[in-house]
Amino acid sequence: MTEQHTYVRGKLTLDGVLARACDARMWAYQSAAVRIGTGGVWLLLLVHEFPRRERMWGPDAPWSWRLAEHSLDQSHAFSVLRWSGGQVWFEVFYLLSAAVAAALLVGWRTRTTSLLFVISVLSLDHRNENVLNAGDTIFRITAIYLAFTRCGEVWSLDARRRERRQDRTGVILWSLWGLVLAWATLAAQLTGGWALLLWGCWVGQAVWRGLRARSDVRRTLELVGHLLHNGAVLMLMIQVCLLYASAGWYKIQGASWQDGTAVYWSAGLDWLEPYPALSHALTSHPLIVLALTYGTVLVQVAFPFSVLDRRAKNVLLALLFAEHIGIGLLLGLPYFSLSMIVADLVFLPTGFLRGVGARVVGLRVRLMAALAVRRATSGRLPTPGAREPADESDAAGQVSPS
Repeated sequence: MTEQHTYVRGKLTLDGVLARACDARMWAYQSAAVRIGTGGVWLLLLVHEFPRRERMWGPDAPWSWRLAEHSLDQSHAFSVLRWSGGQVWFEVFYLLSAAVAAALLVGWRTRTTSLLFVISVLSLDHRNENVLNAGDTIFRITAIYLAFTRCGEVWSLDARRRERRQDRTGVILWSLWGLVLAWATLAAQLTGGWALLLWGCWVGQAVWRGLRARSDVRRTLELVGHLLHNGAVLMLMIQVCLLYASAGWYKIQGASWQDGTAVYWSAGLDWLEPYPALSHALTSHPLIVLALTYGTVLVQVAFPFSVLDRRAKNVLLALLFAEHIGIGLLLGLPYFSLSMIVADLVFLPTGFLRGVGARVVGLRVRLMAALAVRRATSGRLPTPGAREPADESDAAGQVSPS
């Protein structure tokens, strides 16, 4: 039983299951794609909402600080914005959240930034859960699972950085993180399960850094890391499938979805109509409305079953991408659509993702080469207005004797 996919009487053997569960190469590109998409979309949201940040999450927002505290007490949710209700703390945290999203996007110190990203998403979302049109729920789910993956194995600055004996940057980040945790714990701002989780991650990093590269304990921890990575990606897939299945079956029970008019009524809402001309052009064709209504239900219900067949999954995945793009354009819900598209990236084939990565790298190489040629050419161009000497004797004659 040397192959990973070993079957006995139609079932995978235990060795095959364990080999796949501990495979460090599984879903590396999928997790990297989700990391880039999640970090990029969250950074785009923070930048886009920067002029309105105070009205959405600030201390003087319509959803007042007292309402937010009451909601947090009832739900026992976590938000570091609760540590202080001042304007300075909010501004600092907002800028740090944007920096963390940018670091996650480029894959810088992903083990630390992925955990900080979860804290950023949860803190802003729990401060006011009424502003992101359910896209915040998808961000929360994706960010939590992403923190347990090794999403920086490819397409990241971590992948480009070679292993060093003395990693000063990592030690500094670990030390600063420990100081913040100590302050929050002593000030009674960090308690309960979140305190155990964050302190456990901090201690785990210390143990990992203190182990030798080839020790048996480190090898065991690496296997545990592979299991966590593969399990988190698998759980994200299951979560997305459950989301589509529940959404599709709930739609089947609705009267407007049964008679094929749901898309018509959704596209006709005034407060969800960023492009009225486009919405009216769509809803003026009954057959198109009927096909889109029934097609949406069919695709969402069928997608969880299609993951067992690669071709069917890829076709339905393309239809889901088109559906989310349409929702973002017709209903004015761009962040909800982008959050769903990012979560769906986990189902893309590895070969497709590697091909996209190779094309991006090739494009970057050609662009850098073109810029280098342009700089070299511009450096050899004569100065405007200057006269070039006709020959060597003319050039020598222009030199004044000393």
